[in-house]
Amino acid sequence: MPAQKTTAASLLTAVAGTLGFSVLAGALVTVMVAPAIAVTGITANNTVGIFNALPEYIQLDSGSQQNTIAVRNYDQPDETAADAYTTIATLYDQNREEVTLDQMSEFVQCAAIAGEDRRFYEHGGVDLPSLVRAGLGQVTGDDGAGGASTLTMQLVRNILQQQAINDDSLTEEQRKADIQAALDPTLDRKIKEMKLAIGLEKNYTKEEILQGYLNIAGFGGNTYGVQAAAYEFFSTDASALTINQAASLIAIVQYPNLRSLNSDANFAANQERRDVILTAMAETGCITTAERDEAIAVPVDAAFVVRAPSVVGCRNAPAAYGFVCDYAKRVVPDLTALGSTEDERRAAWKRGGFKLVLTVDPRLQQAAYDNVNKWAPSTEERFDLGAVAVSVQVGTGNILSMAQNKTFDDSLQAEGVISTDAVNYAVDQKHGGSIGFQPGSTYKPYVLLAFLAAGRGVNESFNAGVRELNQAEFADSCAPESVGGTIVGPPWGGKYDFKNDSNEQGSYSIVRGTGASVNSIFLQMAKAVDQCDIRKIVESIGVHNGNPDQEIITRPSCAIGGCENAIAPLQQAAAYAAIANQGVFCEPRMVAKVIVVETGEELAGEPSTCNQSAVSPGVANTAAYAMAASVNGGTASASNPRDGTPYIGKTGTTDKSIHTWMVGTSTSVSTAVWVGNVQGSQAMRQIRVNGQSGSSLRHLIFRPTAQTIDAYYPGGAFPAPDPALLTGSPVEVPNLVGSSLEQANAALTLAELGFEDGGQVDSDLPAGQVASTDPGAGAQVPRGTTVKVFTSNGLAKQVPNVVGMSPNDAQNALQAPGLGFSVTKLCYDPTDLADYPATPPPDNTVMTQDPPAGTFKNPTGSPVTITYYRTTVCP
Repeated sequence: MPAQKTTAASLLTAVAGTLGFSVLAGALVTVMVAPAIAVTGITANNTVGIFNALPEYIQLDSGSQQNTIAVRNYDQPDETAADAYTTIATLYDQNREEVTLDQMSEFVQCAAIAGEDRRFYEHGGVDLPSLVRAGLGQVTGDDGAGGASTLTMQLVRNILQQQAINDDSLTEEQRKADIQAALDPTLDRKIKEMKLAIGLEKNYTKEEILQGYLNIAGFGGNTYGVQAAAYEFFSTDASALTINQAASLIAIVQYPNLRSLNSDANFAANQERRDVILTAMAETGCITTAERDEAIAVPVDAAFVVRAPSVVGCRNAPAAYGFVCDYAKRVVPDLTALGSTEDERRAAWKRGGFKLVLTVDPRLQQAAYDNVNKWAPSTEERFDLGAVAVSVQVGTGNILSMAQNKTFDDSLQAEGVISTDAVNYAVDQKHGGSIGFQPGSTYKPYVLLAFLAAGRGVNESFNAGVRELNQAEFADSCAPESVGGTIVGPPWGGKYDFKNDSNEQGSYSIVRGTGASVNSIFLQMAKAVDQCDIRKIVESIGVHNGNPDQEIITRPSCAIGGCENAIAPLQQAAAYAAIANQGVFCEPRMVAKVIVVETGEELAGEPSTCNQSAVSPGVANTAAYAMAASVNGGTASASNPRDGTPYIGKTGTTDKSIHTWMVGTSTSVSTAVWVGNVQGSQAMRQIRVNGQSGSSLRHLIFRPTAQTIDAYYPGGAFPAPDPALLTGSPVEVPNLVGSSLEQANAALTLAELGFEDGGQVDSDLPAGQVASTDPGAGAQVPRGTTVKVFTSNGLAKQVPNVVGMSPNDAQNALQAPGLGFSVTKLCYDPTDLADYPATPPPDNTVMTQDPPAGTFKNPTGSPVTITYYRTTVCP
């Protein structure tokens, strides 16, 4: 079709086609469009182009909504009940909560119609009288003629604005331009609004349009919809709005920046418009004149406006849940139920309308929070004291509690306030935490796992007196690591000096060494395995450096938790849970499910991902057997809840006691407690907090927390250890008879056995030579078993065999080598068959000797006893 200048008549045709009836079309062109063209110089061709380009209507949707985070209310067994969940936080990009008309006060509906569109139920989206009045106002310059926008047209404008705000595909410049296009008081915008408003009226009922308008209207700042506005400005629900409250809210919608109740400076302007609306409400008959006068008599002031405290964001969550909220919020981009890509998931969350239901048990959460804050108060002023307690369910990975002794606050005003923090010290950087903390001896169970996985046994022993090791002797097949930009081993080298916390000496079995947390024992255990194998096991049960850019370091000192590795408490709790779960590791998870609020549909939360780790069931069960020694009489005994639920665990104290740990688990729940310096280097062992040693705070937190856990999640007995891993690969005691003590010591060391001088024994071997050992030669024993070595005194004589001899001959035989003797004569009584055999023994013949023939005996010692019978009846 050839290009030509479009006339007003062609515009009339376009408008008429859109509106559907000629009278209204003619009025639109004659009264509204033509004057505007005359005044602005815009060609009608532009307006026709607008009509042709527009869709018939836009969809009426709920728009951006609030998101909430909730926990299960265990007092309500029915999960479908209204009170099944307790909301702990509200999060949104826009403060909006969708409600239905029957959930809104009739006064707010009346106020909207009376104040904004009295003929709402009479027109089809565009109100002809209003258009005529507005058109004449443009020609005459009468500012009091009013606008031509109906509620439906205002709804269109708000929808277009929201579409621009929520379209993540737009650049910031495009978004601003689209928002401005939806708001500019231009002819183009009016034409768009009219066509789309009519389209809405064709496809939706009046009630749906009114409901949509009241849910999308802006009330200043980030507040949209009457439900959110009612709460924010009057601390009430939309259904409970009074006459003057309803009118005051509707007074805002035309000029939110000037009339919103979020600022005291707007009160007068709001009251002026409110009173106009109240009069209109009386004129339309939805309130009486008396009700109008009574409402107008109430000024819009600080007494009238009752702003609700903010509930938005994690810093406004209940004190016990601030860090829980922050963790859950950071999980959102991983929730595949919200979209197939991370961008889609973020966009869905931004649109809102979701409820995250958490795995956190409020009964356990409150107990953990109370215990952490009782024993490690954030008000401590001498140093920056930090403490967390986090619990993970064994077999699911469900995070049941996550408590910290700081109040969550991510506002700028909180900076420098020691009692608040935005860093969650229970987790790693990815989830809003720090880089973790040096684990100290809580790392030792991972060495134990690698030791057992290599076929060694917990009944093996090492010499706790060892205080120096050559790092070059530690096997490590891992590639070199970069720490702070510096490439470090493996291979490792140099002398490593260390100490035991209680200066333990002598032989310690693995079980005993675990209970006492002996550094020397664990370093020798680490030396017996590949350090890279320790890392593989560690990583397979979820342990990683809190800094995502740093892999687990394998330096020999890491075996006792004394290197650069820094681990978050959540990872520790999950790893110990894997040990309790026979080596099956479950990824920690906090979001149990996602509920679509509008429909009630339940979507999947974080998956429960559990897999067998590099730790076999036998290895895990045997490690648990050894770790029980720590809780039962060992370094962790102060944390033992002693409530009938068995526990295993491990304490940890870092260099200079800057950080202290207690990690323990039942077969049901694993808990990690960290207490230490958020920053600084205060020795926890050298300070008292609330009258308690700083090093004991971990136990004071752990024990009552565990008791609460056990009341709701009682654990059972741990599986028995693998018998093969009690002894491990046994070694044979060598035959040392005839060797010197020095030779015996060297031979036992070579056989990976311990040596102990048992002293001298009677033997006919030359004095000083090994006469015997305990266990004896050929015995199969665990590595490290201490063998007692007995040396000959050179004085013993071999005892001859005198059984069957006469008493006199026996005495002579014993006297020959210089052995003493004693004689026991038994008289045989054939009438006493209860005490004597029926067949008489040989008369006057030695029946037994003690010690037996062939043994060696010192002549100066006790005599050899011989026994014989007399067959005659004794007198």
